[in-house]
Amino acid sequence: MSQDGIRDLLHAAAEQLREAGVDGARLDARILLARAMAISREALIAASRQPNPGEVATFRTWVARRKGREPLAYIIGHKEFWSLDFKVGPGVLVPRPESETIIEAALAALPDHAVPYAIADLGTGSGALLLAALKEFPNAHGIGFERSPEALRYAQANLCSLGFDGRGKIAAGDWNQAPAQGFDLILSNPPYIPSAEIDTLAPEVRLFEPRAALDGGPDGLDAYRDLARLLPRLLRPGALAVLELGHGQAGLVEPLFESLNVLHVAPDLAGIPRALVLKRPK
Repeated sequence: MSQDGIRDLLHAAAEQLREAGVDGARLDARILLARAMAISREALIAASRQPNPGEVATFRTWVARRKGREPLAYIIGHKEFWSLDFKVGPGVLVPRPESETIIEAALAALPDHAVPYAIADLGTGSGALLLAALKEFPNAHGIGFERSPEALRYAQANLCSLGFDGRGKIAAGDWNQAPAQGFDLILSNPPYIPSAEIDTLAPEVRLFEPRAALDGGPDGLDAYRDLARLLPRLLRPGALAVLELGHGQAGLVEPLFESLNVLHVAPDLAGIPRALVLKRPK
């Protein structure tokens, strides 16, 4: 297939995706074709080689799935977070760029990155927050708690494939099983979307991603109430917790943590208050 042929293939796919309401249809088409051909997008643009019939068939199958609004990350099986390549798929929440604010806030709150901190990620999902933290705190060790069997498998696979199995582990079970006063830093991206709002979300989210990782109860605050009870027990004196917040939730969540000190709320790149930084008094 010539450059014109590749261009035609991409154009046709992008048109189908655009008609299906997919944002960034052209980019998604390029990502899918490059992945089907096992080449970089740069090589695709240069038309370094032609796709064979099997690759074209795979590409068209993937485009059909994307037309059905299946998340791109599920189709290709990967999602980048904090410059790490995470395996993802049905049953695990896709890591979001805005969640990187949690790592940024933790790094700012703990400027000595060489300390051998004990870190926990409550509701670890794919392991994104835990493994990003272990990357930045090279002497730390950590544990991610996850009760979903599907997500647990992805977290364990990512722990091993990214080379952190020597300093981290994934525990099957509820975060209430975490040991008392065991951690210097606790991270969490809890479910925080009000139940009634889930059906208004983009099809990629409401039709495919695990509802348990999204549904925060009637007002979106159920998980925060649980964490407000739990964190004072899990944190060592003087230790920190960084929690992700939904849009507009900062003023509702902060008062729940009466026994912890609220240090600040860090905004994401869009200026939305995203990371609540808490400290247990000494």
